[in-house]
Amino acid sequence: MHILDNFISTSMPKIIVQNTPVTILSIEQQDYISLTDMATAKDGHNRSADIIKNWLRNRYTIEFLGTWEVIHNPDFKVVEFDHFRMSAGMPSFVLSASEWIERTNAIGIMVKKGRYGGTYAHKDIAFEFGSAISVPFKIYLIEEFQRLKADEQRLLGWSAKRELSKINYRIHTDAIKQNLIPEQITTAQASMIYANEADVLNVAMFGQTAKQWRDAHPDLKGNIRDYASINELICLSNMENINAVFIGQNMPQNERLVKLNQIAIHQMGVLESDITDQRKLLK
Repeated sequence: MHILDNFISTSMPKIIVQNTPVTILSIEQQDYISLTDMATAKDGHNRSADIIKNWLRNRYTIEFLGTWEVIHNPDFKVVEFDHFRMSAGMPSFVLSASEWIERTNAIGIMVKKGRYGGTYAHKDIAFEFGSAISVPFKIYLIEEFQRLKADEQRLLGWSAKRELSKINYRIHTDAIKQNLIPEQITTAQASMIYANEADVLNVAMFGQTAKQWRDAHPDLKGNIRDYASINELICLSNMENINAVFIGQNMPQNERLVKLNQIAIHQMGVLESDITDQRKLLK
């Protein structure tokens, strides 16, 4: 088993390149792409191993792989690499991915057994292998891979904003506890106050309470904030902090609701206009 197998994540996203599903592995924050999946786009699954072997026989391929390893792998065995480089291109030269890995201690290519098995390569190498399939395939591979990474970044950004909202909500509830919840009350009574204050923000931001949203969306899991946009979560996070200040100032709830709604309208207008301006710049 290759040493990198120990670091394979459980998430195995796929991209579709010219109707061919291609698996992506995330290994120590590096992306490895299935050469086996890519090779099926040329001659089908039964010939994928031969296509990879033929690619490895090429002198240019060996030069490329060795240069990549020298740059990225301090444990790469350069002497073994030189042996392969001198032999590459000769009619009798045959090289498998497993032999390349074992003899040179390469990390740019890996062979995985079992589920999601096959030959994988670091994205830099996989893009180069795309030329062995076809030039259009290589271009579409790069485009789809970049799209996948962009989607992951957007999801990561949304998750970060959601976590920020949760942290700020803790600040908000602490302010409620210190200023609005009387002593000597039951937990049930306290939760009613918390829920009531949460809905102050919900009404100011979304125009409805949590219960009204659940009644209107019985088939959706989670709550109203789980379906908020990034801009709404940013605005909501700001409002939680502002409401905590208002509570500390003993401002009546009805006044806070009006002020928070005005703040939500203003901030969302600013955030949405920023997005519109960015889109105009991209055109």
